Amino acid sequence: MAQTAIIEQDILLDDINPMDFYGVKNANFELLKKAWPEVRFVARGSVLKTLGEPQTLDAIRDIVESILAEVRRFGPIDDIRVAELLTRTPAELIPREIDPGLNAEGAIIKGVNGSWIRAKTEGQRKIVKLAEENDVVFAMGPAGSGKTYTAVAIAARALKERLVKKIVLVRPAVEAGEKLGFLPGDLKEKIDPYLRPLYDALEDMIHPERLKGYIENGIIEIVPLAYMRGRTLNNSFIILDEAQNATEVQLKMFLTRMGMESKIIVTGDITQTDLPKSQRSGLMQARKIFGNIKGIGMVELTDADVVRHPLLKKILAAYEKDEAEQAAREAQRRQERAQARDERQA
Repeated sequence: MAQTAIIEQDILLDDINPMDFYGVKNANFELLKKAWPEVRFVARGSVLKTLGEPQTLDAIRDIVESILAEVRRFGPIDDIRVAELLTRTPAELIPREIDPGLNAEGAIIKGVNGSWIRAKTEGQRKIVKLAEENDVVFAMGPAGSGKTYTAVAIAARALKERLVKKIVLVRPAVEAGEKLGFLPGDLKEKIDPYLRPLYDALEDMIHPERLKGYIENGIIEIVPLAYMRGRTLNNSFIILDEAQNATEVQLKMFLTRMGMESKIIVTGDITQTDLPKSQRSGLMQARKIFGNIKGIGMVELTDADVVRHPLLKKILAAYEKDEAEQAAREAQRRQERAQARDERQA
Protein backbone atom coordinates (compact mmCIF):
# COMPACT_ATOMS: atom_id res chain seq x y z
CA MET A 1 0.00 0.00 0.00
CA ALA A 2 1.37 3.38 -1.03
CA GLN A 3 2.15 5.75 1.78
CA THR A 4 0.53 9.18 1.89
CA ALA A 5 2.97 11.91 0.92
CA ILE A 6 4.39 14.14 3.64
CA ILE A 7 4.90 17.74 2.60
CA GLU A 8 6.07 20.99 4.13
CA GLN A 9 3.87 24.11 3.99
CA ASP A 10 4.72 27.67 5.04
CA ILE A 11 2.12 30.15 6.32
CA LEU A 12 3.28 33.77 6.31
CA LEU A 13 2.54 36.03 9.28
CA ASP A 14 4.42 39.02 7.93
CA ASP A 15 1.46 41.47 7.94
CA ILE A 16 0.83 41.13 11.69
CA ASN A 17 2.80 41.00 14.91
CA PRO A 18 3.49 37.26 15.25
CA MET A 19 2.99 37.45 19.01
CA ASP A 20 -0.62 38.55 18.43
CA PHE A 21 -1.08 35.23 16.65
CA TYR A 22 0.94 32.92 18.90
CA GLY A 23 -0.62 34.29 22.08
CA VAL A 24 0.63 34.93 25.60
CA LYS A 25 3.33 32.38 26.44
CA ASN A 26 2.60 30.76 23.05
CA ALA A 27 -0.78 29.54 24.36
CA ASN A 28 -2.42 29.69 20.91
CA PHE A 29 0.50 27.91 19.28
CA GLU A 30 0.32 25.13 21.88
CA LEU A 31 -3.38 24.65 21.12
CA LEU A 32 -2.60 24.14 17.42
CA LYS A 33 0.06 21.56 18.22
CA LYS A 34 -2.27 19.73 20.60
CA ALA A 35 -5.07 19.67 18.00
CA TRP A 36 -2.79 18.02 15.38
CA PRO A 37 -0.16 15.93 17.23
CA GLU A 38 0.70 14.11 13.99
CA VAL A 39 1.89 17.38 12.39
CA ARG A 40 5.21 19.02 13.05
CA PHE A 41 4.91 22.77 13.75
CA VAL A 42 7.90 25.11 13.67
CA ALA A 43 7.56 28.82 14.53
CA ARG A 44 10.23 30.94 12.86
CA GLY A 45 9.39 34.58 13.35
CA SER A 46 6.87 35.62 10.71
CA VAL A 47 6.75 32.13 9.16
CA LEU A 48 4.77 29.20 10.56
CA LYS A 49 6.13 25.95 9.09
CA THR A 50 4.01 22.80 9.08
CA LEU A 51 5.02 19.29 8.08
CA GLY A 52 2.37 16.62 7.48
CA GLU A 53 -0.15 15.14 5.06
CA PRO A 54 -1.53 17.59 2.42
CA GLN A 55 -5.19 17.25 3.47
CA THR A 56 -4.34 17.88 7.12
CA LEU A 57 -2.18 20.89 6.29
CA ASP A 58 -5.02 22.36 4.23
CA ALA A 59 -7.32 22.13 7.26
CA ILE A 60 -4.66 23.78 9.42
CA ARG A 61 -4.25 26.59 6.88
CA ASP A 62 -8.01 27.24 6.98
CA ILE A 63 -7.91 27.58 10.76
CA VAL A 64 -4.78 29.74 10.74
CA GLU A 65 -6.19 32.05 8.06
CA SER A 66 -9.35 32.48 10.12
CA ILE A 67 -7.26 33.38 13.17
CA LEU A 68 -5.15 35.79 11.12
CA ALA A 69 -8.28 37.50 9.76
CA GLU A 70 -9.43 38.21 13.30
CA VAL A 71 -5.99 39.41 14.40
CA ARG A 72 -5.88 41.85 11.46
CA ARG A 73 -9.26 43.29 12.41
CA PHE A 74 -9.25 43.10 16.20
CA GLY A 75 -5.62 42.75 17.30
CA PRO A 76 -4.32 40.02 19.65
CA ILE A 77 -6.49 36.91 19.89
CA ASP A 78 -6.79 34.86 23.08
CA ASP A 79 -6.63 31.11 23.54
CA ILE A 80 -10.36 30.95 24.41
CA ARG A 81 -11.26 32.18 20.93
CA VAL A 82 -8.66 29.94 19.26
CA ALA A 83 -10.04 26.90 21.10
CA GLU A 84 -13.50 27.83 19.84
CA LEU A 85 -12.30 28.17 16.25
CA LEU A 86 -10.69 24.74 16.47
CA THR A 87 -14.15 23.22 16.96
CA ARG A 88 -15.57 24.78 13.77
CA THR A 89 -16.13 23.02 10.47
CA PRO A 90 -14.61 24.65 7.35
CA ALA A 91 -18.01 26.08 6.39
CA GLU A 92 -18.39 27.64 9.84
CA LEU A 93 -15.07 29.43 9.50
CA ILE A 94 -16.45 31.64 6.74
CA PRO A 95 -17.15 35.12 8.23
CA ARG A 96 -20.86 35.86 8.42
CA GLU A 97 -22.83 39.07 8.64
CA ILE A 98 -24.74 40.02 11.78
CA ASP A 99 -27.92 38.44 10.46
CA PRO A 100 -27.90 34.88 11.81
CA GLY A 101 -29.38 33.55 8.57
CA LEU A 102 -32.78 33.01 10.14
CA ASN A 103 -34.29 29.75 9.11
CA ALA A 104 -37.91 28.79 9.69
CA GLU A 105 -37.07 28.08 13.32
CA GLY A 106 -35.47 31.51 13.90
CA ALA A 107 -32.14 30.31 15.36
CA ILE A 108 -29.95 33.16 16.63
CA ILE A 109 -27.25 31.75 18.91
CA LYS A 110 -26.58 28.50 20.74
CA GLY A 111 -27.12 28.87 24.49
CA VAL A 112 -24.89 27.54 27.26
CA ASN A 113 -27.15 24.50 27.67
CA GLY A 114 -26.54 23.52 24.04
CA SER A 115 -30.00 24.45 22.75
CA TRP A 116 -30.60 27.23 20.23
CA ILE A 117 -31.93 30.59 21.36
CA ARG A 118 -34.51 31.55 18.76
CA ALA A 119 -36.64 34.43 17.59
CA LYS A 120 -39.94 32.77 18.39
CA THR A 121 -42.46 35.33 17.13
CA GLU A 122 -42.94 37.52 14.10
CA GLY A 123 -42.02 40.62 16.12
CA GLN A 124 -38.81 39.06 17.40
CA ARG A 125 -37.84 37.93 13.90
CA LYS A 126 -38.40 41.48 12.70
CA ILE A 127 -35.97 42.79 15.34
CA VAL A 128 -33.29 40.45 13.99
CA LYS A 129 -34.00 41.45 10.39
CA LEU A 130 -33.93 45.16 11.20
CA ALA A 131 -30.64 44.72 13.08
CA GLU A 132 -29.18 43.27 9.88
CA GLU A 133 -30.42 46.14 7.74
CA ASN A 134 -29.91 49.13 10.06
CA ASP A 135 -27.32 50.52 12.45
CA VAL A 136 -29.97 51.76 14.90
CA VAL A 137 -33.12 49.82 15.84
CA PHE A 138 -35.95 50.79 18.19
CA ALA A 139 -37.90 47.79 19.54
CA MET A 140 -40.98 48.70 21.58
CA GLY A 141 -43.45 46.34 23.15
CA PRO A 142 -45.10 45.02 26.32
CA ALA A 143 -43.46 43.12 29.15
CA GLY A 144 -42.64 39.55 28.15
CA SER A 145 -42.50 40.18 24.41
CA GLY A 146 -38.82 39.20 24.30
CA LYS A 147 -37.47 42.50 22.98
CA THR A 148 -34.57 42.72 25.45
CA TYR A 149 -33.71 39.03 25.31
CA THR A 150 -33.70 39.05 21.51
CA ALA A 151 -31.52 42.18 21.41
CA VAL A 152 -28.98 40.65 23.82
CA ALA A 153 -28.91 37.43 21.76
CA ILE A 154 -28.15 39.42 18.59
CA ALA A 155 -25.37 41.31 20.39
CA ALA A 156 -23.89 38.09 21.83
CA ARG A 157 -23.92 36.58 18.33
CA ALA A 158 -22.10 39.62 16.93
CA LEU A 159 -19.43 39.33 19.64
CA LYS A 160 -19.07 35.59 19.09
CA GLU A 161 -18.61 36.13 15.37
CA ARG A 162 -16.05 38.89 16.10
CA LEU A 163 -18.16 41.46 14.23
CA VAL A 164 -17.70 43.85 17.16
CA LYS A 165 -15.04 44.26 19.83
CA LYS A 166 -17.39 44.73 22.74
CA ILE A 167 -20.97 44.82 23.99
CA VAL A 168 -22.28 47.71 26.08
CA LEU A 169 -25.59 47.11 27.85
CA VAL A 170 -27.22 50.18 29.34
CA ARG A 171 -30.23 50.85 31.58
CA PRO A 172 -31.59 54.00 33.23
CA ALA A 173 -31.35 53.67 37.02
CA VAL A 174 -34.71 55.27 37.74
CA GLU A 175 -35.27 55.58 41.46
CA ALA A 176 -38.62 54.24 42.63
CA GLY A 177 -39.09 55.12 46.28
CA GLU A 178 -35.45 54.70 47.35
CA LYS A 179 -32.49 56.96 46.67
CA LEU A 180 -29.37 55.18 45.46
CA GLY A 181 -27.34 56.81 48.21
CA PHE A 182 -29.43 55.13 50.88
CA LEU A 183 -29.12 51.64 49.41
CA PRO A 184 -26.48 49.38 51.04
CA GLY A 185 -23.16 48.52 49.44
CA ASP A 186 -20.73 50.12 47.00
CA LEU A 187 -21.72 51.67 43.67
CA LYS A 188 -21.76 48.32 41.82
CA GLU A 189 -24.01 46.79 44.49
CA LYS A 190 -26.32 49.81 44.33
CA ILE A 191 -26.86 49.64 40.56
CA ASP A 192 -26.79 45.83 40.06
CA PRO A 193 -30.52 45.41 40.83
CA TYR A 194 -31.33 47.74 37.91
CA LEU A 195 -29.09 45.74 35.57
CA ARG A 196 -29.97 42.20 36.74
CA PRO A 197 -32.25 41.38 33.76
CA LEU A 198 -29.31 41.96 31.42
CA TYR A 199 -27.06 39.63 33.43
CA ASP A 200 -29.81 36.99 33.36
CA ALA A 201 -30.00 37.11 29.57
CA LEU A 202 -26.22 36.94 29.13
CA GLU A 203 -25.94 33.96 31.46
CA ASP A 204 -28.18 31.98 29.10
CA MET A 205 -25.91 32.74 26.14
CA ILE A 206 -22.29 32.85 27.35
CA HIS A 207 -20.54 30.27 29.55
CA PRO A 208 -20.17 31.64 33.12
CA GLU A 209 -16.37 31.58 33.17
CA ARG A 210 -16.12 33.27 29.79
CA LEU A 211 -18.78 35.82 30.75
CA LYS A 212 -16.87 36.61 33.93
CA GLY A 213 -13.69 37.14 31.90
CA TYR A 214 -15.49 39.32 29.36
CA ILE A 215 -16.89 41.55 32.12
CA GLU A 216 -13.58 41.76 34.00
CA ASN A 217 -11.74 42.72 30.79
CA GLY A 218 -14.33 45.27 29.67
CA ILE A 219 -15.36 43.25 26.60
CA ILE A 220 -18.89 43.30 28.02
CA GLU A 221 -19.96 46.36 29.98
CA ILE A 222 -23.24 46.69 31.87
CA VAL A 223 -23.65 50.28 32.98
CA PRO A 224 -26.31 52.77 34.09
CA LEU A 225 -27.30 55.37 31.50
CA ALA A 226 -25.81 58.27 33.46
CA TYR A 227 -22.32 56.78 32.99
CA MET A 228 -22.50 57.04 29.20
CA ARG A 229 -21.97 60.80 29.03
CA GLY A 230 -18.78 61.87 27.27
CA ARG A 231 -18.02 58.49 25.68
CA THR A 232 -17.67 57.51 22.02
CA LEU A 233 -18.06 53.80 21.36
CA ASN A 234 -16.49 52.42 18.19
CA ASN A 235 -16.86 48.84 16.92
CA SER A 236 -19.39 48.10 19.65
CA PHE A 237 -22.87 46.65 19.98
CA ILE A 238 -24.81 48.93 22.32
CA ILE A 239 -28.21 48.17 23.83
CA LEU A 240 -30.32 50.62 25.82
CA ASP A 241 -32.97 48.72 27.76
CA GLU A 242 -36.05 50.21 29.49
CA ALA A 243 -35.63 53.29 27.31
CA GLN A 244 -39.08 54.57 28.26
CA ASN A 245 -37.38 55.70 31.49
CA ALA A 246 -34.83 57.84 29.64
CA THR A 247 -35.69 61.49 29.27
CA GLU A 248 -35.49 63.23 25.91
CA VAL A 249 -32.12 64.73 26.88
CA GLN A 250 -30.77 61.38 28.09
CA LEU A 251 -31.82 59.49 24.97
CA LYS A 252 -30.24 62.12 22.75
CA MET A 253 -27.05 61.85 24.80
CA PHE A 254 -27.10 58.05 24.49
CA LEU A 255 -27.63 57.96 20.73
CA THR A 256 -24.76 60.40 20.16
CA ARG A 257 -22.32 57.99 21.89
CA MET A 258 -22.39 55.86 18.75
CA GLY A 259 -19.04 55.62 16.96
CA MET A 260 -17.78 53.99 13.78
CA GLU A 261 -18.71 50.36 13.00
CA SER A 262 -21.17 50.24 15.89
CA LYS A 263 -24.79 49.17 16.17
CA ILE A 264 -27.48 50.24 18.63
CA ILE A 265 -30.72 48.59 19.72
CA VAL A 266 -33.06 50.59 21.95
CA THR A 267 -35.82 48.66 23.74
CA GLY A 268 -38.68 49.83 25.90
CA ASP A 269 -42.36 49.81 26.74
CA ILE A 270 -43.99 53.21 26.22
CA THR A 271 -46.89 52.20 28.48
CA GLN A 272 -44.70 51.66 31.56
CA THR A 273 -42.67 54.82 32.13
CA ASP A 274 -41.51 55.48 35.70
CA LEU A 275 -40.44 59.07 35.01
CA PRO A 276 -41.93 61.95 37.03
CA LYS A 277 -44.91 63.57 35.35
CA SER A 278 -42.82 66.69 34.74
CA GLN A 279 -40.41 64.76 32.43
CA ARG A 280 -41.21 63.39 28.97
CA SER A 281 -40.00 60.00 27.81
CA GLY A 282 -37.31 60.17 25.15
CA LEU A 283 -38.66 56.94 23.66
CA MET A 284 -41.98 58.62 22.91
CA GLN A 285 -40.15 61.45 21.12
CA ALA A 286 -37.93 59.02 19.17
CA ARG A 287 -40.97 57.06 18.05
CA LYS A 288 -42.36 60.25 16.53
CA ILE A 289 -39.27 61.81 14.93
CA PHE A 290 -37.17 58.83 13.73
CA GLY A 291 -39.76 56.83 11.82
CA ASN A 292 -38.67 57.82 8.31
CA ILE A 293 -34.87 58.05 8.67
CA LYS A 294 -32.87 55.61 6.54
CA GLY A 295 -30.60 53.47 8.69
CA ILE A 296 -32.99 53.53 11.66
CA GLY A 297 -35.39 50.61 12.02
CA MET A 298 -38.47 50.66 14.21
CA VAL A 299 -40.68 47.77 15.32
CA GLU A 300 -43.57 47.64 17.76
CA LEU A 301 -44.23 44.27 19.33
CA THR A 302 -47.69 43.35 20.62
CA ASP A 303 -49.31 40.96 23.08
CA ALA A 304 -49.01 38.33 20.34
CA ASP A 305 -45.23 38.40 20.91
CA VAL A 306 -45.45 37.68 24.64
CA VAL A 307 -43.60 34.39 25.14
CA ARG A 308 -43.26 34.06 28.91
CA HIS A 309 -45.63 32.04 31.08
CA PRO A 310 -49.07 31.64 29.42
CA LEU A 311 -50.67 33.40 32.40
CA LEU A 312 -48.74 36.61 31.63
CA LYS A 313 -51.07 37.53 28.78
CA LYS A 314 -54.05 37.15 31.11
CA ILE A 315 -52.32 39.18 33.81
CA LEU A 316 -51.57 41.99 31.34
CA ALA A 317 -55.14 41.91 30.06
CA ALA A 318 -56.49 42.12 33.62
CA TYR A 319 -54.31 45.14 34.38
CA GLU A 320 -55.37 46.85 31.16
CA LYS A 321 -59.04 46.22 31.98
CA ASP A 322 -58.62 47.57 35.52
CA GLU A 323 -56.77 50.67 34.28
CA ALA A 324 -59.53 51.34 31.75
CA GLU A 325 -62.18 50.94 34.45
CA GLN A 326 -60.29 53.28 36.80
CA ALA A 327 -60.00 55.87 34.03
CA ALA A 328 -63.73 55.57 33.35
CA ARG A 329 -64.57 55.97 37.05
CA GLU A 330 -62.30 59.00 37.36
CA ALA A 331 -63.93 60.57 34.30
CA GLN A 332 -67.36 59.91 35.85
CA ARG A 333 -66.29 61.52 39.15
CA ARG A 334 -64.98 64.60 37.32
CA GLN A 335 -68.23 64.88 35.45
CA GLU A 336 -70.24 64.57 38.69
CA ARG A 337 -68.10 67.21 40.44
CA ALA A 338 -68.50 69.56 37.51
CA GLN A 339 -72.26 69.02 37.50
CA ALA A 340 -72.50 69.64 41.27
CA ARG A 341 -70.47 72.82 40.92
CA ASP A 342 -72.77 74.06 38.16
CA GLU A 343 -75.83 73.33 40.30
CA ARG A 344 -74.37 75.27 43.26
CA GLN A 345 -73.56 78.24 41.06
CA ALA A 346 -77.08 78.17 39.63
